[in-house]
Amino acid sequence: MRFSVGNIAVFKSMLPLLVAMTLMGGVYLAVRWSTQQSDAVAVERQQQLIELVISKMQYSIAHDQESVTVWDDAVRKVSKEWDREWIDSNLGSWMHSYFRHDGAFVISPDRRPLYAFLVGEADEQNAFKNIAPEAMPLIAKLQKRLAAGDEAGISEQVLSIGESDLVRLGGRPAIVSVKPIVSDSGNIVQEPGGEFLHVAVRFLDGDFLTRLGEEYVFEDVRFSVVPNLGQERSYAPIVSSSGETIGYFSWLPFRPGADVAKATAPVLLVAAFCLFALTGVLSMILRKRSRRLQQSQAELNHLALHDPLTGLANRASFNQLLAGVVAASAADQTNALLYLDLDRFKQVNDTLGHPVGDRLMIEVAKRLRETAPAAAVISRIGGDEFTIVVEHSRQDEVENLCDSLIAAIRRPFEIDGQPVLIGLSIGVAVAKGNAADPVEITRKADIALYHAKTSGRNRYAIFGPHMDELIRTRRDLEQDLRAALEAGNQLEVFYQPVYSAASQEISSLEALIRWRHPNKGAIAPEVFVPLAETSGLIDRLGAFVLKEACSTAREFPDLDIAVNVSAVELGQRHYAAQVFSLLRQFGIEPSRLELEITETALLDEAGICEKNITALREFGVKFALDDFGTGFSSFGRLQRLEVDRIKIDRSFVQAFDQPDGGVAIVQSIVGVAHAKGLRTTAEGVETEEQSEILRNLGCDELQGFHLAKPMPKNSLRDLLGTERVQRTSS
Repeated sequence: MRFSVGNIAVFKSMLPLLVAMTLMGGVYLAVRWSTQQSDAVAVERQQQLIELVISKMQYSIAHDQESVTVWDDAVRKVSKEWDREWIDSNLGSWMHSYFRHDGAFVISPDRRPLYAFLVGEADEQNAFKNIAPEAMPLIAKLQKRLAAGDEAGISEQVLSIGESDLVRLGGRPAIVSVKPIVSDSGNIVQEPGGEFLHVAVRFLDGDFLTRLGEEYVFEDVRFSVVPNLGQERSYAPIVSSSGETIGYFSWLPFRPGADVAKATAPVLLVAAFCLFALTGVLSMILRKRSRRLQQSQAELNHLALHDPLTGLANRASFNQLLAGVVAASAADQTNALLYLDLDRFKQVNDTLGHPVGDRLMIEVAKRLRETAPAAAVISRIGGDEFTIVVEHSRQDEVENLCDSLIAAIRRPFEIDGQPVLIGLSIGVAVAKGNAADPVEITRKADIALYHAKTSGRNRYAIFGPHMDELIRTRRDLEQDLRAALEAGNQLEVFYQPVYSAASQEISSLEALIRWRHPNKGAIAPEVFVPLAETSGLIDRLGAFVLKEACSTAREFPDLDIAVNVSAVELGQRHYAAQVFSLLRQFGIEPSRLELEITETALLDEAGICEKNITALREFGVKFALDDFGTGFSSFGRLQRLEVDRIKIDRSFVQAFDQPDGGVAIVQSIVGVAHAKGLRTTAEGVETEEQSEILRNLGCDELQGFHLAKPMPKNSLRDLLGTERVQRTSS
């Protein structure tokens, strides 16, 4: 074939177009490939996310079971005192209302169903038949492990062994979990393999799929037994522990690549002639995004290791820095750790508000930087706690630095033109060489800080061997408290009457724990109750007081009774169930029991305290706010507290004789409380004059040594007998 000059000219004129088309084709293929890869990665991540959600759900169900199966009361109720109503309220339908379990079953050691609950099935026999084929192998496997003494997997988070699997029940996907009902205290002896078992069922369709879609942004999530694969939907198999696929979850996948391609296709077609310019623009955008991502990553890394308010190193960073300093030290190098705690900062924060507290914290950090050596590492490890690591330090230098830091913080701060005064206490630990343990250094500095605070605050203390005696004393006292709980004859509940201000008669009782040590004599509750909270004994101590109080309430049916409950107790998942159980055991009306809490219980981030309070209030139990006015808030927070009564702290009553004392404050508290429909009780009434003032202020009840001191039950019987005689004679 011969080409004419005209044909050659046409070819040359077409060449740029052909090149452009070739380039556009290459761009199109590259975009299509990248979108397909992006979509594939997105779908794979969604599949992995579903697998993770199912795995977490298996763990969560077993964890939910342990809140009621690792419990002495549960062991007694199923094996010795079979109480169906109690079983239903604590191990059965309650699991559905509280944890959203769809089924709960109690199985005897010979594998008979003693109790059955399954959503949508009223007949218990049919309910268990529905799950028996899938549950029985798990029950047999768990009994075999229990008989063999297998404890594999038990930890601080996992309290008992168990078996669970993914199964299909009546065509529906479900998790079946089996846990033994065992003693939490170890005081109940159970034959290995002879434990009663608790079976939980959670279906993985219905509301589970709805929540899965809402929480993890899955569109149109469905379950099907057999997949119908296509281009529109993605599938994730549900696989049991034996490797059997019991069904599939399907959803409309998020395809970021396809969305991007669809949006950019018209632009690419229209702007084909601008290929190189567009490539340059896209390249610049990618570079900018990359730089922005790098900046964001750097900011995240900085936030992970620094306090966002002050910019100082945080606790995680401090631990790394201290370990690094110790590891890099020479054999004769001396390093010092200063553990700092601000005095009276909490009062400032409560009085002036958190914004002022934050600004004050920033100013404190600034003064620490100005005062500490340039090479020192300063960290903020808590709300008002700081640390300073000083390398190559001599004792005289450390002492001078402590004096300078205390003096710097004691100088008045000026916030919005208002002077703010706080103080500083410092604990110091000195370590030599690289063989020191960073954890031990921190522990010693903390002990020294405690010593400084107990010595009067606004001072420092350097750790010495004598300070370890404080820890040994605490450890010995903890052991003695454990022994006292075991012995049962050292602890006793006293009762302090509460008097009606109007009738001046006893209206209720407050239960107060007392401990008479066989060698050390009487030990104040202010000493051993906080120790019980930090050592894990508060549950047993609180249960002892509550049981004794219920016994007394049954003996005196015309009087209500109040029991103090700590935030640690109220933060236990099974606390509400424990209270319900005791009230039923003693036949006490819930409205006769009042639980006294402090504002600390309202700071529970996990929300367990709030759930327990709500459950108990719905049951009829009343709540009182103790020590009102001395916590982290006052009148403002009172507007949204769910309590029935507030107790006015004794410090306001004792200030009645001061010029600007407590009369006006108590009058305000009573007024606000009555406006909200709450009753008020004044504590610490020690004189008749105080009683008269409180009556005139409208206070509802009075309590204090002037009226009656705390007394044992025998003395209470005598007092109440005398009261009845006086009322009868009058």
